[in-house]
Amino acid sequence: MIKLIECPRDAMQGLPDFIDTSIKAAYLNQLLQVGFDTIDFGSFVSPKAIPQMRDTAEVLDQLDLFGTHSKLLAIVANLRGAEDACQFEQIDYLGFPLSVSETFQQRNTNKSIQDALQAVEEIQNLCQTNGKQLVTYLSMGFGNPYGDPYSPELVAGFVQQLVDLDIQIISFADTTGSASPELIGSLYQINAQAFPAIEFGLHLHTQAQDLAPKINAALAAGCQRFDGALKGFGGCPMAKDELVGNVATEQLIALLQVKGYDLGLKMDEFAEALKLAQVVFK
Repeated sequence: MIKLIECPRDAMQGLPDFIDTSIKAAYLNQLLQVGFDTIDFGSFVSPKAIPQMRDTAEVLDQLDLFGTHSKLLAIVANLRGAEDACQFEQIDYLGFPLSVSETFQQRNTNKSIQDALQAVEEIQNLCQTNGKQLVTYLSMGFGNPYGDPYSPELVAGFVQQLVDLDIQIISFADTTGSASPELIGSLYQINAQAFPAIEFGLHLHTQAQDLAPKINAALAAGCQRFDGALKGFGGCPMAKDELVGNVATEQLIALLQVKGYDLGLKMDEFAEALKLAQVVFK
């Protein structure tokens, strides 16, 4: 079954103007009515690094989870953030950005890869103790612009280390929009065959005209977990000077529906969310 993860946190985090807490909550409450598997709603990180997300706890207090099956995911960058997130019963998943690029790991979390792997182990232990599940994002999972080493074999080595920690959800992130359909297909196929018990996801940053062949390649290789953001807003502010946007959820839904997938979404509520997105991201 296809799982759609809507990522308003990723869409908002790089915006220079602060979005009022009540507006964020209203938007998230509308998204919760649509029927997405998971909402990546906020992050517990340094407000100096990502000032847009400094009100995540306050937003969470305003969310109405009654009548929705959508789960909540919060991004953390260190053990302290994970401890803060674990205080909230409403949060199901913690997400950690682990990079296969040493340069980007430093830029994104101010850690070396080795230190980041240690943080992953500590956060995984915390999740298991507190009834949460850790989603690990392998950023720069399809290459990087910094000249750091990259190969599918390198990525597989990271996957093995995460499997050894009993992490069960790993999402490959194309942070700078450089992945080709061929690389997406081969990376998923290789890892899905090697680790059949792992749920592998895809977090793309891409230009709209390149989306269909990339999604088709992932589907053909067996991927069933996809991240998106309405209207394709967002991108990683830590990646490089120019942002490459997220997958536009409405385009992703259209692609999947044409292929006959029943996504279990309330499309009338989705239409309302699209209207609200135009206000939130004006």
